Amino acid sequence: MPHDPAPSLLYDTPTAAPAAPPRPATGAAFDWIDTARGERRRAGLVRTLRPRPADSPLLDLASNDYLGLARHPEVVHGAAEAAYRWGAGATGSRLVTGSTELHAQLERALAEFCGFEAALVLSSGYAANLAAVTALTAPGTLLVSDAGNHASLIDGCRLSRARTEVAPHADPEAVRAALTGHDGRALAVTDSVFSVDGDAAPLPALADACRSRGAALLVDDAHGLGVLGDGGRGALRAAGLAGDADVVTTVTLSKSLGSQGGAVLGPARVIEHLVNTARTFIFDTGLAPAAVGGALAALRLLEREPQRAARAREVARELHTRLTAAGLAAVRPDAAVVSVRAPSPEAAVRWAADCRAAGLVAGCFRPPSVPDGISRLRLTARADLTDDQIAAAVGTIVATAPPV
Repeated sequence: MPHDPAPSLLYDTPTAAPAAPPRPATGAAFDWIDTARGERRRAGLVRTLRPRPADSPLLDLASNDYLGLARHPEVVHGAAEAAYRWGAGATGSRLVTGSTELHAQLERALAEFCGFEAALVLSSGYAANLAAVTALTAPGTLLVSDAGNHASLIDGCRLSRARTEVAPHADPEAVRAALTGHDGRALAVTDSVFSVDGDAAPLPALADACRSRGAALLVDDAHGLGVLGDGGRGALRAAGLAGDADVVTTVTLSKSLGSQGGAVLGPARVIEHLVNTARTFIFDTGLAPAAVGGALAALRLLEREPQRAARAREVARELHTRLTAAGLAAVRPDAAVVSVRAPSPEAAVRWAADCRAAGLVAGCFRPPSVPDGISRLRLTARADLTDDQIAAAVGTIVATAPPV
């Protein structure tokens, strides 16, 4: 028999010199974090996590649960039933194993409810905005972005490699001017309702500005779905733009629908393009079945109870009326967000803390979360708030207000 050389080759092979032991860790690589932390503390911009209990005794005017559906029995049952049937996770990306029949059902329901040809569900509203902006642009595309846009739209512009021009807030003529003279693809992007002050974008005028220059319009309707439009069908429906061939919208399932996830809605050819090119869709795990089931149940409930949208707007107007009557600088709401100005970041933090101590949770927005640098309490109206709860909330906010 021929000799097998493998053993001798194995043992005759020179061994590498042993590696030197690693140097002792000093932590110096992250010393810059201590400097940054000190700067945040001096500026009054330190943020902390506050895990809440399952049954909090506090009155909530901080969450985005505009219709009060996050704990609604039908929505919770829809989530639980979906998890029981489909499992805890989607198991893979949407293009591999992460698309269930439930995902397709929700996409059809969203498109029909909002008045668009097709829809695509993603794992978050943030991912939906990144998908839409990056997939609909390329180097050489002109992006015109409103100065008050959400961070997810801003990040989409940064990742797109397109040329981005920031237009003054809610200024259609500035958008028209930015588009003038550009030869090639162009896309204007805007929130429908801006999350800081709750003001609405002038969508018909923006659409006209885009069409005069052959540009497309992308609208993030995260704060409009469930609140604006006929029965909560969204800001695009209210503006008469839903389903138009040059309009795309994104929505989140985590606000009015009380669940989690996001979606892009628009012409079928746009949605098919995203399926093939949008990185936050292709390379991300699909939305968990429980979130899909919860959102679908919430959508069905809203179809059956369209008055919830009107009630959310009514509560917002009532909060604004009472706060301004008390002398506070509250911004008139166009949807369900009510912003109340504070004299400084430190005052805003202290105001929110005093409200919490008195039994009320209020959002606190400070730089860099606010584009204008003005700190404020951000209150969210909910359709399930009673008149007594509204009165109690206003009383607490007024009683704890910092001196101007």
